[in-house]
Amino acid sequence: MSGVVYLVGAGPGDPGLLTVRAQQLLATCDAIAADALANPEIIEAARADNPGVEVHDVGKRGGSGESARQEAINDLLVQLGRDGKRVVRLKGGDPLVFGRGSEEALALAEAGVQFEIVPGVTAGVAAAAYAGIPVTHRGVATSVTFVTGHEDPAKAETQTDWAALARAGGTIVLYMGVKTLPRIAAALVAGGMSPDTPAAAVQWGTYPRQRTVVGTVTTLADAVEREGLGAPVITVIGTVVGLRDEISWYDRKPLFGKRVVVTRASAQAGSLRAALASLGAEVLELPALRVVPLDPEALREALDRIAEYDWVVFTSQNAVAFLWQSLRVAGRDARWLAGRKIACVGPATSDALLARGLDADVVPGRFVAEGVLEALDERADVKGCRVLYVAAEGARDVLPEGLADRGCTVDVVPVYRTASDGAGSGALRDALSSGRVDAVTFASASAVRGFVEAVGAELARRAPAVSIGPTTSDALRAAGITPASEASESTIDALADATARLVGAPDSQWSTA
Repeated sequence: MSGVVYLVGAGPGDPGLLTVRAQQLLATCDAIAADALANPEIIEAARADNPGVEVHDVGKRGGSGESARQEAINDLLVQLGRDGKRVVRLKGGDPLVFGRGSEEALALAEAGVQFEIVPGVTAGVAAAAYAGIPVTHRGVATSVTFVTGHEDPAKAETQTDWAALARAGGTIVLYMGVKTLPRIAAALVAGGMSPDTPAAAVQWGTYPRQRTVVGTVTTLADAVEREGLGAPVITVIGTVVGLRDEISWYDRKPLFGKRVVVTRASAQAGSLRAALASLGAEVLELPALRVVPLDPEALREALDRIAEYDWVVFTSQNAVAFLWQSLRVAGRDARWLAGRKIACVGPATSDALLARGLDADVVPGRFVAEGVLEALDERADVKGCRVLYVAAEGARDVLPEGLADRGCTVDVVPVYRTASDGAGSGALRDALSSGRVDAVTFASASAVRGFVEAVGAELARRAPAVSIGPTTSDALRAAGITPASEASESTIDALADATARLVGAPDSQWSTA
């Protein structure tokens, strides 16, 4: 049975610009043939959503020996299709805008393999937009021309009429034209374009490492060389470039150009990564921790006796997740906790509970164990009660001891532990050693311990540390690291905002809200 090959545009780089259709296909396909310009984060997300998918690297890399030949790519797509697989051919930008997607479509059609084309956001529009440059603007530019910069105007024969483009008066967007830019500029000026026409080059458009250089059509090439810009670069030539001063937005985010490390456990890093990325940071997700489940028997036994408990207390999202996993394995759901009152250490934990259909009875104003005790003291239905405390192995004794002092009987049931995660520690050490880290974020005391174990005590002090709250700050000090900033409340958004206050642009009005 013949499969189907989807020629899918991956967009220019920002994973948020991937289309809904592309995400659906990546989550359900059998194989991915990935272009070099497709953001690796998209591939990793696809692996997480679709663990069994096979991934083929068929990227072209400037003619190097590692580059895949187009004929070999065509053959691979045909073979995978004939093997009956659903294949995503993931191409940077849009597959039909200088992406050779039409060549692959012709090869598939000739071989009788079914295919579909899924458009993507093209870099010529997106990179310009992220640089604050509209490719058209009423009264300024009513047309835009996309041109490959690979074609040298000095060749005896070209498919591009540079003189006609110079006279047209619209916006010109060059793809992949860094090396030929001086000759293209000369051809445009020779064709009648004013030497003072504004121009801009955007490197790594829509990525956090985006860089923009502005000049004129005659000065831009020297500016690009001086600033060291290299592929991938989109060049925009036209009066619209002058609008950048007013509508530039992406590089005005508070953490734009900053590199921030996330040390959360891998399974929980997504929300913090998203919060930091929304502020413009380049996020280095180098987890210092991984969550290791413990023997679930003790929790199963406690849940079998749930009617004996008056309160259930959670101090982490992990504890909520493991309890729910135990409920589901036993064929139970939220109704099993009916009649129990529930306390959560903070909003992140209560949100994890609410996502499963239960609203916590107590969420303190201070998101630490001491805050939970203070909140429980305000109630008349706590003293003398029996409490199930679902916790991490090695968690502080403040909460169970405080409840015991109030006459409660507390059953502490550890359901997981945290362990150092060696993955990424080498890259983390290199980044810290070379001073390429602007801040390191910590969302728990255990993350501090894992970070120090991963990089060593000396390197652990190389970059400013941002803490989610007092307990984590105390752990940093105990490790010999002075907290440079602490979140105003123990939430992910507050942690991201604390990072922005520490190392971000001082006049920015952005926030994660």
